[in-house]
Amino acid sequence: MTPTINWSLTPINLGKVDYLPTYEAMQKFTAERTAETSDQLWLCEHPGVYTQGLAGRTEHIFNAGAIPVVQTNRGGQVTYHGPGQVVAYPLMDLKRAGYFIKEYVYRIEEAVIRTLMHFGVTGHRVAGAPGIYVRLDDPAGHAVLAQRPLNKAVIPNEEVVIPVQEFVIPGQEFAIPGQEFVIPGLTRDPVPGEHWIADQVRNDKASVTPDPGSSPGQTLIRGRNDSSRRQRVTVLPKPDFTGLGKIAALGIKVSRNCTYHGVALNVAMDLEPYSRINPCGYAGLQTVDLSTIGVHVGWAEAADILGKRLASQLEP
Repeated sequence: MTPTINWSLTPINLGKVDYLPTYEAMQKFTAERTAETSDQLWLCEHPGVYTQGLAGRTEHIFNAGAIPVVQTNRGGQVTYHGPGQVVAYPLMDLKRAGYFIKEYVYRIEEAVIRTLMHFGVTGHRVAGAPGIYVRLDDPAGHAVLAQRPLNKAVIPNEEVVIPVQEFVIPGQEFAIPGQEFVIPGLTRDPVPGEHWIADQVRNDKASVTPDPGSSPGQTLIRGRNDSSRRQRVTVLPKPDFTGLGKIAALGIKVSRNCTYHGVALNVAMDLEPYSRINPCGYAGLQTVDLSTIGVHVGWAEAADILGKRLASQLEP
């Protein structure tokens, strides 16, 4: 019997709610849902709170002051939620929807881009840095962003294709300065201290240790020679935020193919709390909202448009 599915994904406006009980409610909903449970889309606004992701580092919070810090199980580093920000939590069954995590993230970002477009603002993606950004000098401009994601993940002027046996021979080591290996479409974040090698057949964990002779930022990955297949390794350059401000942050969790956490769009906030952290783990990353780039809109209107765009983009 095919379960009844709420493909309409009607947004549910929770209003202003504390973060922690909302987080706990998302966990409970996801743990108790069945194949027949309809997907939901929660919209809300939180009082001031810092939230840490699984990979969150304490050094990225300089001075929390009276603002509480909540450790969560989502991906990513520290971010801030506060009044004047629309937070959207899609609670989706991805297996039933028929798409994977990488496409899910793309659809959420596209919903934010289309929401900004509604208000005359052009949103941009930045390679290696989930979320949506705007040009500080021309928020409405449509010029192509040099930092945009490319179809191929490459180092400038060089595509990285390495035969496995050339660098994972037992007892031998290799190091690539300043680079980390990631798997496109990975459905969870690596735990602290864990990096990944991408293989065409399987994903093998590799132990990661500092190289005593390396300079800061170098990573030494040890592995094993278990395949003669050639593999394409995705090497992401450090994100370039020159001339950009971040206007929407994204962090998700997938459990049993079901999502929670979500995306936050800055509308009209007090942005000072962002100066006390490295937003999303990036030192010097400027955070903006719609009001600081000249768009004056109420929370309710922004929430309504974002909810509609998410409902539209997330449908199969």
